[in-house]
Amino acid sequence: MLSLLLPVIYIAFISLGLPDSILGAAWPVMGRDLNAPLESAGMLSMIIAGGTIVSSLMSDRFTRILGAGPVTAISVAMTAIALRGFSFASDFRILCLWAIPYGLGAGAVDAALNNFVALNYKARHMSWLHCFWGLGASAGPYIMGYFLLRQSGWHGGYRAISFIQIILTVILLSSLPLWKVSSGSKSDFSDLFKNNNEYVDNGTAHAKSLTQVLKIRGVPFILLAFFGYCAMEASTGLWASSYLVNYKGITPEVAARIASFFYLGITGGRFLNGFIAEKFGDKNMIRMGIVISVFGIVLVAIPLPVNSLVFAGLIIIGLGCAPIYPSVIHSTPVNFGKENSQAIVGIQMASAYIGSTFMPPLFGLVASHIGIVLYPFYLVVFAFIILFGTEKLNNLTRLKDRGY
Repeated sequence: MLSLLLPVIYIAFISLGLPDSILGAAWPVMGRDLNAPLESAGMLSMIIAGGTIVSSLMSDRFTRILGAGPVTAISVAMTAIALRGFSFASDFRILCLWAIPYGLGAGAVDAALNNFVALNYKARHMSWLHCFWGLGASAGPYIMGYFLLRQSGWHGGYRAISFIQIILTVILLSSLPLWKVSSGSKSDFSDLFKNNNEYVDNGTAHAKSLTQVLKIRGVPFILLAFFGYCAMEASTGLWASSYLVNYKGITPEVAARIASFFYLGITGGRFLNGFIAEKFGDKNMIRMGIVISVFGIVLVAIPLPVNSLVFAGLIIIGLGCAPIYPSVIHSTPVNFGKENSQAIVGIQMASAYIGSTFMPPLFGLVASHIGIVLYPFYLVVFAFIILFGTEKLNNLTRLKDRGY
């Protein structure tokens, strides 16, 4: 059953990525149509992020009660309804109301799916699934751009993506029997697993509170690392074009194309990582990712008027980022126990959203007061935060294995 479920999960990860990138693509037209100022997009994004943080923190409780399959289906349905609401909105305040279920649905499905995959599939699938998220995130702006050139405009774009989400909801509801894998049936699927990650919660365990989870040995360090990673990824993507234009003197059109290769590096890197993830293991994949990212940041920082250096640097940063997120998630059951993984993955998602929501705007303040030249130095700080958090966790894991 798990092998039959895998294609559904791949489709679900594409669905996760589709809505993530459409607000930025549509906002120049949306803001004008709604008579909303530019900064209103940030407010809308903050409401969505707030919902994802709340639902990520609650995901352990919901998943233990309902199971990963129903939580995924309900969450995607909430996102579909919210996107449908966006497509009919004619006032910014209405968008703010629809942003609440939008965020709540996104956070719950993210945590539930990531934990389910970490428990039940090999490391390569985690990398490839996040590669499929990248495909969805890349397709979203293209779909929105197609409709922006037509009479239906951004309303039509949101309507089309909501329709895709509705189709996925139907697929997920149809697949619910496949999610009902009993804990006693794992031996039937032993060839699908590695490192005995075939844990399925039967609902008998109690959900842990935030305080209880934070007291688990090593959790604060992995939350710090996850915060650092998502802050680095989001800051790189948001400010790359501005750095290229304002510091490197590259034209906006060329800068936008160069900056897009950062995301291509992530998506392509995750596809490639799937072939080597099991050979090197999660810990080494994270270490390699950090080293590669720092090398890319150094190339971006070199003060030479050579566009190819920055171009290569952004691709390399993306390649370095590629293994970190999926490897951290996949290693959670091993590091903290399968019985704790859902709660910890949920809090990791919340930590990730905090990093990606608040750290890029913080650099905007830094750049406006000091200078955008600090862009690569800002990124390297987060790279070392990732290194510090993951290596502290590795040290604690080694001590635990020795009986300390």
